[in-house]
Amino acid sequence: MSETRTIQHDQPTAFEELRRLSPKVTGGLLRMRQEAYRDAAVAAKYKLLTAMTISIAIRCEPCIRAYIQMAVEKGISQEEFIEFLEVAITMQGCPGEEWALKAYAAYKECTAGDKSATDATCCAH
Repeated sequence: MSETRTIQHDQPTAFEELRRLSPKVTGGLLRMRQEAYRDAAVAAKYKLLTAMTISIAIRCEPCIRAYIQMAVEKGISQEEFIEFLEVAITMQGCPGEEWALKAYAAYKECTAGDKSATDATCCAH
């Protein structure tokens, strides 16, 4: 006879547990992002668009969606977005164009207020 277990909401997530066991390393990406993607000598929106362009090059769709969402929140214009897509296409050729199309679709979803545009985000914790 198998026992059905229910998920208890007071249990730590795997990330929270690993963060407790490895506090100096786990969570480091979040700390790096907070520092790297802030407004400084270069505006945060351009850093996020650069990260999106790199995400297109490495073909990471969750990252593409996450960086587009963050860049939109920082106020990117469609013209700025398109210019960064052009860089990605130039660097990757035909595959870059295919992944730029995915990024453009995600941008359209994001700017239209489609919640599904942010469902698949990279490293959400």
